[in-house]
Amino acid sequence: MEHIYKEAVNSHLSVIQLVAHDAALALAVAAIARAGALSLKNGGKILLCGNGGSAADSQHIAAELIGRFGKNRPPLAAIALTVDSSAITAIGNDYDFSAIYARQVEGLGKPGDLLIGITTSGNSPNVVQAMMKAKLMGLKTAGLTGTNIESKIAAVADVCVHIPTSDTPRIQEAHILIGHIICAQIEKELFGL
Repeated sequence: MEHIYKEAVNSHLSVIQLVAHDAALALAVAAIARAGALSLKNGGKILLCGNGGSAADSQHIAAELIGRFGKNRPPLAAIALTVDSSAITAIGNDYDFSAIYARQVEGLGKPGDLLIGITTSGNSPNVVQAMMKAKLMGLKTAGLTGTNIESKIAAVADVCVHIPTSDTPRIQEAHILIGHIICAQIEKELFGL
């Protein structure tokens, strides 16, 4: 147990150190936060999607925005496309699982909104299709992924954050850190918090 614990913590710290010193990654995170703040400032919303742990991260980030992150402030319009089990199962059944987010983006998204797609591999078909639909509709798009800079999501996103590892647990841990930074930057820009 102690070996697993130390190995996981040391691996986490190693990835977070790489993230902390990656200037391009910091610029991408700032660009996502700016796009989110601009969308919200102009009456838009932030949509988020992902699968598995990335679905949970989508819900977590949306909750921080619509609830509160650092301080009490008005709620911010954020929707995790992962939470409507009836829509997901109906779309998956009637169309295809790869359409579960694109169909929701088509119904809920408006030009100027921001879609954040989270995929550790960068190649999740349902997240990539949602990003392509969002771009066609005039939404801004942002991706959170792993080290694969040639991933499908990187090819379609306006801005993409690449966590410098291919280890899924470490990518997911860094994604939630990035999500928290985005929330903090949005709150600061909109409310000075």
